[in-house]
Amino acid sequence: MTGDDIFKGKKILVVDDERDVLETLEELLDEFDIETASTFESAIELMESKAYDAAILDIMGVKGFDLLEIAAEKKIPVLMLTAHGLNPDNLVGSIKLGAKSYIPKEKMSEIDIYLKEVLIAQEKGIEKPGNWFARLGSFFDNRFGEGWKNKDKRFWEEFDRTFEVSKDELEKIM
Repeated sequence: MTGDDIFKGKKILVVDDERDVLETLEELLDEFDIETASTFESAIELMESKAYDAAILDIMGVKGFDLLEIAAEKKIPVLMLTAHGLNPDNLVGSIKLGAKSYIPKEKMSEIDIYLKEVLIAQEKGIEKPGNWFARLGSFFDNRFGEGWKNKDKRFWEEFDRTFEVSKDELEKIM
């Protein structure tokens, strides 16, 4: 990865209704300028009044999909983070609404990797935010079971064509 100094001062909005998750993310992402919200309403207020380099949104408890749509309109790259909403439909829905990645809370300790990839891709003008899905593919396969992509086969075929990161793009991100 690139030197961490390029991330200093990047403003990140983190929205989750669980206080301990917010505190953990503040600790994990201490090199960023983090602002937190624990409700849909407070998140909207922050998004309306401030600019953010990225957002990390929970799905359940804070109307995460509604927040994702608003963030996408404002061109704020979003990482969805979920535990209770962890299922194939929410993963597909998140991507369709513009999320740059979909991270299970079980993998929250790695959130800085995914966030940095998104920020580097954005800085370099790369629409595809890296290889988050390649990193998490086996996790999803284990969690959702064999053949879980078959329900949305057309979506996943398009995803593979659209979001596959070329070697040149990956080198720009690294």
